[in-house]
Amino acid sequence: MAISDVHETSVAGDGANHSSLRRRHSRVASSGGNMFDEAAASAEAVMIDSSGSDDSLNERIGAAREEKVKEKQKQKEEDRKPPDHASRNEVHDGERAAAGDNFTYRASVPVHRRIKDSPLSSRNIFKQSHAGLFNLCVVVLIAVNSRLIIENIMKYGWLINSGFWFSSKSLRDWPLLMCCISLNLFPLAAFMVEKLAQKKRISEPVIFLLHTIIMTGEISFPVLVILSCDSTFLSGLTLMMVACIIWLKLVSYAHTSHDLRSLSLSIEKGETLPNNLNMEHPYRVSFRSMAYFMAAPTLCYQPSYPRTPSVRKGWAFRQLIKLVIFTGLMGFIIEQYMHPIVQNSQHPFKGNLLYGFERTLKLSVPNVYVWLCMFYCFFHLWLNILAELVQFGDREFYKDWWNAKTVDEYWRNWNMPVHKWMVRHIYFPCIRHGMSKNAAVLIAFLISAVFHELCIAVPCHKFKLWAFIGIMFQVPLSIVTNFLRKKCKSSMVGNMVFWFTFCILGQPMCVLLYYHDWMNRHREHN
Repeated sequence: MAISDVHETSVAGDGANHSSLRRRHSRVASSGGNMFDEAAASAEAVMIDSSGSDDSLNERIGAAREEKVKEKQKQKEEDRKPPDHASRNEVHDGERAAAGDNFTYRASVPVHRRIKDSPLSSRNIFKQSHAGLFNLCVVVLIAVNSRLIIENIMKYGWLINSGFWFSSKSLRDWPLLMCCISLNLFPLAAFMVEKLAQKKRISEPVIFLLHTIIMTGEISFPVLVILSCDSTFLSGLTLMMVACIIWLKLVSYAHTSHDLRSLSLSIEKGETLPNNLNMEHPYRVSFRSMAYFMAAPTLCYQPSYPRTPSVRKGWAFRQLIKLVIFTGLMGFIIEQYMHPIVQNSQHPFKGNLLYGFERTLKLSVPNVYVWLCMFYCFFHLWLNILAELVQFGDREFYKDWWNAKTVDEYWRNWNMPVHKWMVRHIYFPCIRHGMSKNAAVLIAFLISAVFHELCIAVPCHKFKLWAFIGIMFQVPLSIVTNFLRKKCKSSMVGNMVFWFTFCILGQPMCVLLYYHDWMNRHREHN
């Protein structure tokens, strides 16, 4: 009985355990997989067929449960692994596409959300790139100029000949060449004066008088030589430019030496210099520093300059090749385009004014090209070549003058050597002597106008003051462009006025005026 009772109980227990395992198996099978089914089935078979003790049965059941748990954990770890990159992108793209289809392109979604200006409006026009429009302008410029080249050659033929580079008339200009070489005697004389001043053998008034005589003789000698010779315009222009450069250098040498001498005297007396006055270079007269200053591409004297470590011969040679090419291009434009236009023109202030204005506009295009070639050849190529040969370090010969919004800004950025000379030796000395800023600027323009007139009128053998008037006209034009800049702060109206007055109206007009004065002079001589 007992055995029977025990057996029934155990069988009943086995049945209960079996039913519970079957229920557990069904739950695992619904969530797990085939592996769990096989484990559960094997566990059931073991329990049903087993005739062992309860302990043995319980061990087997525990082992089956542990195996199930391990399989569950393994499956969960596999589920936690992230999908690969491609599948993630596909999922995200699909989600974004679904979101875009569902929301972005629905008719109820607003498309106007912010206040926006048109790209070409006054507030936006200079806040974005205009590279496409720039490319269009380049294409149009190439097309228009190609047509002009073909039309010019069909109408006039090939006007360039060997006489453009060298002719028998050039041999008659040898007095100008000798004059140019002899100009080196004037810096030598200025050096001798400073040497005597260093040794304190002459007084300050005598030093000032001697420097004045040297400067006057230096600028007067080439003027007399050019006016006494029937030289070509190009030879006379070259000599006058060299003479003006040397004159500006002599003024800087005398003025700077006087200032260094005064500071040195103050130090000897035990006077305290202001904190903002740094005595970097003591007063020392050196022929080597004077000779280097005369060769360096600068107009402002100082005993020493920033120097580059070596000369890049290959780079200098490449720049020289560019200089020859662009000089030839400039001569081609002058002979092939400008010369026929001015030959077929009338005096701008005589005859039909409308015809004169048409000639001025027609001349403005090749004149702009010549002016830009001249700027590139002289201020960029020639001055950089010279700076490289003498290892001159400060090569800021110009700034972005093409972006000038006022005439003042143009003159500050166009010719940096002259601008620095004007500021150092004209503007601030006038300010220190009690003059107003406007008066100092007016004096600077006056000196610039005198030298522009000398450089053009002397080679033309005609003093009509056209260049002088053109430079002095910059003063009221400066006032106008400053006013426009204040009124139109975000626009380039001042830049447009600058380009129009300089390149479209001013320079072509001066070319026509001086050409007809030159031709009238030749008619008078003949």
